[in-house]
Amino acid sequence: MNVCVFCGSSLGDNSVFQDTAESLGASFAGAGITLVYGGGNIGLMGVLANAVMRGGGDVIGIIPEFLLKREVGHRGLTRLEVVQSMHERKRRMAELADVFVALPGGWGTLEELAEILTWNQLGLIARPVYLLNCDGFYDALVDQMSKMVSHGFLSRESFNLISIVDNPSELVRRLRS
Repeated sequence: MNVCVFCGSSLGDNSVFQDTAESLGASFAGAGITLVYGGGNIGLMGVLANAVMRGGGDVIGIIPEFLLKREVGHRGLTRLEVVQSMHERKRRMAELADVFVALPGGWGTLEELAEILTWNQLGLIARPVYLLNCDGFYDALVDQMSKMVSHGFLSRESFNLISIVDNPSELVRRLRS
């Protein structure tokens, strides 16, 4: 199984984010899950990839050429694919992924998550999407999504395209079932 994880190129201000990325990476390696991600060696991206690699797992990174130096492209992966654009990066990650997960992150993480949810809503893909809501990081986003439903901008069916989990062990348990 290939799981695409969207997450920050920063560590954030709470050690629980880094701990969660570390735990998720170790869990993926132990479960034989291949990580597909943005290819960086910094922030939560680097922590996650390094944890999978330390556990003997496989990691596929997809990074645009212009970000290779900026995000310090990870040279120690099972495979690093260098693409020409952000659009090509997202398309390639979607081609490789069986499942999508969002850890804490910034604009890029939100944009990638929103695009995959939209593709699912439109029927362009049909793959599970998980929000790993460690330490309540995404509580306000989940509240906003609920508000979108209550105001008629998002159907309940579309809201249900995302599954919310609180920790890596719960996520891996769901992935295995």
